[in-house]
Amino acid sequence: MTIERRQRLLAVARGDEPADVLLRGGRVVNTLSYEIEAVSVAVADGRIAGLGDYEAREIVDLDGAFLSPSLIDGHIHIESSLLAPAQFARAVVPWGTGAVVCDPHEIANVCGEAGIGYMLAATERVPLDVFVMLPSCVPATHMETAGAELPADRLRPFLPRPRVLGLAEVMNFPGVVFGDASVLEKVAMAEDRPVDGHAPGVGGRWLNAYSAAGIDTDHESSTLAEAEEKLRRGMYVLIREGSTARNLAALLPLVTPARAHRFAFVSDDRHADDLIREGHLNATLTKAVAQGLDPILALAMASSHTAEIFRRRDLGAIVPGRRANVVAFKDLASFQPLRVWRDGVLVAERGELTVDVAAIASESVRGSVRIPALTENDLWIPSTSKSVHVIDVIPDQIVTGKSTAELPVRNGHWQADAGQDIAKLVVIERHGRSGSIGRGFVRGFGLARGALASTVAHDSHNLICAGLSDSDMLRAIRVLADGGGGLVVVADGRTLAHLPLPIAGLMSDQPASTVVNALANLHEAAQAIGCRLSAPFMALSFLALPVIPHLKLTDRGLVDVDQFRLKDLAAS
Repeated sequence: MTIERRQRLLAVARGDEPADVLLRGGRVVNTLSYEIEAVSVAVADGRIAGLGDYEAREIVDLDGAFLSPSLIDGHIHIESSLLAPAQFARAVVPWGTGAVVCDPHEIANVCGEAGIGYMLAATERVPLDVFVMLPSCVPATHMETAGAELPADRLRPFLPRPRVLGLAEVMNFPGVVFGDASVLEKVAMAEDRPVDGHAPGVGGRWLNAYSAAGIDTDHESSTLAEAEEKLRRGMYVLIREGSTARNLAALLPLVTPARAHRFAFVSDDRHADDLIREGHLNATLTKAVAQGLDPILALAMASSHTAEIFRRRDLGAIVPGRRANVVAFKDLASFQPLRVWRDGVLVAERGELTVDVAAIASESVRGSVRIPALTENDLWIPSTSKSVHVIDVIPDQIVTGKSTAELPVRNGHWQADAGQDIAKLVVIERHGRSGSIGRGFVRGFGLARGALASTVAHDSHNLICAGLSDSDMLRAIRVLADGGGGLVVVADGRTLAHLPLPIAGLMSDQPASTVVNALANLHEAAQAIGCRLSAPFMALSFLALPVIPHLKLTDRGLVDVDQFRLKDLAAS
């Protein structure tokens, strides 16, 4: 803020000059003192000048609405919405979201620095503050093939950018614990900036070491005991409620008034259909309050707490000097937004944007799916033992189980078995680097026929396909290879539903409504072939993530995450 603007702000605060806007007749939620005040809010040059009675050029009557700081999502991957950044902003701002802290490691794993550059450029002129944490794990592990490698010296040039806050989730927790120099160099690079953690199931001395390395937060706790141990070891606990991983109900009992300042809400991964149908953080607030959390504490966990964690003291509270990023809610139970302001300018009203949002060109991150021609033979899995290791899907979690099974064998090759609810699973390197294929089996989709495939497969985003028929799996793979990426359902040799994702094989270039309709068609098609999961493509996308327990599949093979090593598919 310039000296001149600061002088004017102070003049308005003193009452010597009129404010630009006075928001009156509302009930202000103070997320710092944890109380509600019936007071007017004066805005000048996009900042809150003061609370009380002021002269103003424009007066807005809030008619008894609750005025809250705009909501801040402390950890999200915009790419996982399947929407280009402009369309993502269009979807979340009307729900009262004023800022997100994003980790662009999805697109960085595909396109490297060009991916980070695209995300910064594409979020420059949207009516939403998009802050960036630099991806720490590209690739996430040595057990997969990503489209790029980003050591510290290739990340460092991004640090001076004004919306870059720090280092994103450090998923290679064994590397941290055992002092891997390349991992610690990135942590050290962040210096006094925030460093996000990612340590599912880590406890005891390993957690001591992880916290001692300088990791500030964690959003991977799925049990009360796990989250409490991380809280006691000095970490902020980010409570996640996304499209697949939903941890709110399990962790909310930990939040008490005395220690609520160590908690915040995040989404992590949230699909477009959930954003449009349910909402964003406002939906999380509704659930939290319905489960007994005080609504003022809930709003603080979605605003001022997040701003404090990420050291953005210009946001997160309705007090003098902070930016006038505020939302008027109808009530503190449904959290239905009536109006949303950014820097004192109305940007959304009753569910609709009131400002234009322009997309930018995305040529630099297209054409990322490079898969050679395959045949059904490439999908075969030779039988080498009596039984195989199987990945078990756990509904509404990204953690997987593990088991073994005896499978039918045909011509010396293991087959999928609908009777045991076991589908074949393949992960195909799609960046044009190795052409490697990982092969395995997964239980829990409920498929009776056909195949599902996606180029969204965390975190290296190779092509992943699950199915009962090799011919249907091959067709699904070809549809995505020919179309530059996406999601597809195939059965009996026909494409039943398809959503192209030409931006890095991760995001659509179409409006949110088009994406939501396509997702509905995909889910309907998946159900038609027997799938029982509510978010099958989100579940599919996490089966290749070798930093989440317990068993995963990458292009290099089956990964025992607990042992952090590749393992043989054969069980005996």
